[in-house]
Amino acid sequence: MKSSNQPDGAEKGAACSTRAKSGCGLPSNVVIDMSKAAVRYTDAEWRQILTPGQYEVARMQGTESPFHNEYWDNHADGVYFSVCSDTPLFDSRDKFDSGTGWPSFTKPVEPLFVSSQADTSLGMVRDEVHCTVDGAHLGHVFDDGPPPTGLRYCINSASLRFMPRKQYEAWVASHGAAPSK
Repeated sequence: MKSSNQPDGAEKGAACSTRAKSGCGLPSNVVIDMSKAAVRYTDAEWRQILTPGQYEVARMQGTESPFHNEYWDNHADGVYFSVCSDTPLFDSRDKFDSGTGWPSFTKPVEPLFVSSQADTSLGMVRDEVHCTVDGAHLGHVFDDGPPPTGLRYCINSASLRFMPRKQYEAWVASHGAAPSK
């Protein structure tokens, strides 16, 4: 792995392009501090690893169209990983239909794997969420979700990779950890 994850010409931290839109369809101006990320590649390496759509969303803080993305209507049992690393982020047991057209979850698998930063672009205050392991832009978290948390993690499918439950249990066993409950 390389020590830089910055777009070509970017300052310290990952800056989104001014044309990019966040997980709720609005532009984002959050700068992500990648100094603590465990998985880091150069911009050119990310472009080789990810599809163009994944790159635009996960690395440039873009968004995908609602209701026309891979996981918004996925009802399979399993776990959603970051598309940028081998990091489990959300469990299908915590997924719900928010009516927004993006996958929505009440909580992450492990809170330490997901961080948020205030996004005040367009005069609004929202909390943009990222994978702490690889810095991938995931979407936003809102406080209008169902019980028990009252949270709605509105996440881009392009930032995720789905693993069916049986495959996830085997993955957990091979990594010497206990599966999420």
